[in-house]
Amino acid sequence: MVPKLRVARPTDQLAAVVRFYSEGLGLSELTSFVAHQGFDGVILGHSQSPYHLEFTHQPGHVVGKAPTADHLLVLYFPDRHEWQAATARMQAHGYSPVPAYNPYWDQLGLTFEDPDGYRVVLQQAAWNF
Repeated sequence: MVPKLRVARPTDQLAAVVRFYSEGLGLSELTSFVAHQGFDGVILGHSQSPYHLEFTHQPGHVVGKAPTADHLLVLYFPDRHEWQAATARMQAHGYSPVPAYNPYWDQLGLTFEDPDGYRVVLQQAAWNF
């Protein structure tokens, strides 16, 4: 059995971050919660995907921005048309590419920054590891 991965991250801007990942990246809201032991949150992904992203907000607490520009999620798109559609969707929702901190990611991909300063690379390549 291959386990599923959930990346959980706090945010001060829950609605804006959820909009970035749902509208921009096309992830679906799988579930959400309000005042669950003091936290509000949303879990995004695709139901059959081996990963999900969870964003939480704890009212009254400040978590701040990403510590560096090199905190990345990298999504691989082997099919060029799917990659083009994904990057076009990001831009259509108002998210412009930013130069990657590590120039390697600019060779075959585009990098986008979420409202908290964390970055997502849409890489037009196959994952070969």
